[in-house]
Amino acid sequence: MSLLVTGSIGIDDVKTPFGSVENVYGGSAVYFSFAAKLFTQVRFVGVAGEDFPADFRAFLESEGIDLAGLEIRRGSQTFRWSGQYEQPTSDAETVSVQLNVLAEAGPTIPPRFADSDCVFLAATHPALQQDLVRQLKSPRLIMADTRDLWIKTEHDALIKTLSMVHGAILNDAEARLLTDQNNLVLAGREMLKMGPQFVVIKKGEHGAMLVTADAVAVLPAYPTTEVIDPTGAGDSFAGGMMGYLDRQGEISMLTLKRALAHGMIIASYVIEDFSLRRLEKLARCDVEQRLAQYVEMMSF
Repeated sequence: MSLLVTGSIGIDDVKTPFGSVENVYGGSAVYFSFAAKLFTQVRFVGVAGEDFPADFRAFLESEGIDLAGLEIRRGSQTFRWSGQYEQPTSDAETVSVQLNVLAEAGPTIPPRFADSDCVFLAATHPALQQDLVRQLKSPRLIMADTRDLWIKTEHDALIKTLSMVHGAILNDAEARLLTDQNNLVLAGREMLKMGPQFVVIKKGEHGAMLVTADAVAVLPAYPTTEVIDPTGAGDSFAGGMMGYLDRQGEISMLTLKRALAHGMIIASYVIEDFSLRRLEKLARCDVEQRLAQYVEMMSF
């Protein structure tokens, strides 16, 4: 088992109705890694600047995340993001963003990572995603995320990326934007024509939809009452899903649905506190306990 993730790593400032934090650990690949590590060995690929905190690196390594693919670039600064939420369930409003090292050339996959079984491409530039895929040998599962910026500005490149992967994940607004379909089932089916074998559409507090050529599945979000900071929920969802799939080995409709359920449960934990505070305390037994409640909730 080996799961490679490539994406952002950075420092965040976050404000919600329940408080604010500054200079906390963040980045899409970081949230993904903390969720996925509950199931499998995570291989991290990314770039940071020379100001990258040594304690951040030590923290990640202490959690068993393989950082052989983390490049620290001299003369560059680490990615920083500042955002706020008017309501816990609303989308983040970006107050400021400093791309810094992320605006430079992308990372390189270490040779010993090239044989990774599963690969997750976070929502970086589609051309960068393609370059990373070309550095791999023959992974059995590649999944790509994207964002509205790339749909609007790099449409053709994104379509090419989708033709190179097995699965795609994006939110409902992005799915509608990419396919020009308001109905999410139709949007998912339209995306299947672009190359992926399955599509996962995130719907925030309303759960997620899985679309394959033969079936559609819809899973609700776990009904938590404690929502402090939704930052990283989508990335944690993806990490839990991919971590579970890597551990199972088989990719089927059943394992995909179970993977979504595991991702949903982990996302329900991450929103209960700021940054990685809840994730770093999370154990597999916590996930399985809440998952049992989730399954019981849907049994009738």
